[in-house]
Amino acid sequence: MPEFTVEGDSFALDGRPVRLLSGAVHYFRVHEAQWGHRLASLRAMGLNCVEAYVPWNLHEPSPGCYEDVAATGRFLDAAQAAGLWVIVRPGPYICAEWENGGLPHWLTGRLGPRVRTRDPEFLAAVDEWFDTVLPQVVARQVTRGGPVLLVQVENEYGSYGSDRAYLRHLADGLRARGVTVPLFTADGPEDHMLTAGALPGVTAAVTFGSGAREAFATLRRHRQAGPLMCAEFWCGWFDHWGGEHVVREPADAAETLAEILGSGASVNLYMAHGGTSFGGWAGANRAGDLHRGALRPDVTSYDYGAPVDEYGRPTAKFEAFRTVLAPYADGPLPEPPPAPPALPEPVPAPVDGRVPAAAVLAALGGPGPAAAEPVYGVPPTFEELDVDRGLVRYRFRVPGPRRPYPLLVTGLRDVAVAYVRDAAGERRIALAGEEAPLGDVAGPAEVEVWVESLGRVNYGPRLGEPKGITGGLLHERQYVHGVRARGLRLDAFDDAEAVAALPYGPPGAGGAGLYRAAAQVPRPGDAALALPGWGRGWAWVNGFCLGRYWAAGPQESLYVPGPVLRAGGNEVLLLELVEGGGEPRLRPPP
Repeated sequence: MPEFTVEGDSFALDGRPVRLLSGAVHYFRVHEAQWGHRLASLRAMGLNCVEAYVPWNLHEPSPGCYEDVAATGRFLDAAQAAGLWVIVRPGPYICAEWENGGLPHWLTGRLGPRVRTRDPEFLAAVDEWFDTVLPQVVARQVTRGGPVLLVQVENEYGSYGSDRAYLRHLADGLRARGVTVPLFTADGPEDHMLTAGALPGVTAAVTFGSGAREAFATLRRHRQAGPLMCAEFWCGWFDHWGGEHVVREPADAAETLAEILGSGASVNLYMAHGGTSFGGWAGANRAGDLHRGALRPDVTSYDYGAPVDEYGRPTAKFEAFRTVLAPYADGPLPEPPPAPPALPEPVPAPVDGRVPAAAVLAALGGPGPAAAEPVYGVPPTFEELDVDRGLVRYRFRVPGPRRPYPLLVTGLRDVAVAYVRDAAGERRIALAGEEAPLGDVAGPAEVEVWVESLGRVNYGPRLGEPKGITGGLLHERQYVHGVRARGLRLDAFDDAEAVAALPYGPPGAGGAGLYRAAAQVPRPGDAALALPGWGRGWAWVNGFCLGRYWAAGPQESLYVPGPVLRAGGNEVLLLELVEGGGEPRLRPPP
């Protein structure tokens, strides 16, 4: 079997120097039926390797309950079938603009800042995760006839912490579980990041978007020998809801790629094909250089300005990169694969039913039956209610009689809609921010606060922060206690029978609720779901969760993979949290 090693300043395959020309593809952001197409696109661009993260929270949604861990192995097999080597990044933390950086909510909710340290409880959970996932990797190492050449230890740890004992535990754990290929770390090209994130005896790589020579010079100050590698060349960037669409020009990105290769380094394009954060798994960031400012949730599209776009099509950046990479190939590059089938024409999806949000929550929410909704002294967080992605309704009573005082939700994460019912009637209030005022409220009053998570922070010092109402409810200076809370997880909609049995009525005049629509598709293919007039929520097509939509932009439609559609009738569901709008529409790719 081949052997992949580090020899001096080079990687070597069976003793011969080899340069890794890699591109990142996240198997969990691509419909499995389309893996082969995306991997073939990488080969056509001139790459010989693919890089793959493994998201812990996707595969272990609750402690000890694992879901389709074998998908990791299937992707590695698909890469080998496409003629690509593989770099595996199993975490436990991955960043990736993914919910909670890949860490399970049930773990960060319990441990808080003890994660990503030598804390025994955290390490015990990591060890169990490694026991479960690493057999998928170990069996597919190059020394066993598979495609895996490199395995990463953690991910950009120097941007977060300085616990070398934690990193050493991970590296030793990888070796103890049978990983024999070389290990590596990846950090930004800053002294403090490399000092904290690199490990003696483990290859160190750097991550950056420009300034390759300066980055490698910094690496050489810390590592006088060893292969040069850019583990993440940020050839594009991601977008935030309510922000501007980020664009990196192909010529600029190609110039930096040429600079990396001209330095004699290996490279991993981040991203080669970004895909989509299906299922509401998009993460969030905190604004500011120190990542402690306002929450900035990531959009559903993870197109990233990559050379292969969200719909699997080669872009101008693809052609520019192919020109740069071609001289480093062993022979002529294959032609790009044919474009995926596309929806031939727009298809309307008229709404034919609606279930009010309260009825959806009563049928699909938890914990426990709706008739026995628990009462809490203080508002429980999403983590305490075991809600990873979704929303929570808090209900409480302002006692009376009492004159109007300011009512305040403290520690709100992330956005909410409140309904206040008192002697003056009912009013609806949109809430956002860590301290969210509902105005002056007299008692007695009944209040509902529907809180929606916009994605957990995936990078920086506020990684793992809790969601929901994390402070309390203040009327003047007095805390309001006796709070009823009920959560609704997005994966509750995976129960097709329960969703079909909901009490659908006529669409009505709008408002928060679950809307059902039908689309007659003549010929399935990749499509975009356009939602003019809709506010914010999540969308499903034939039971497949496309992710979050939001009128705030900049994303204007949701990608619908062709394999999700079928000829004839197709069901569209929208869990709208603001106001129902116009007619949904499936249309050809933009």
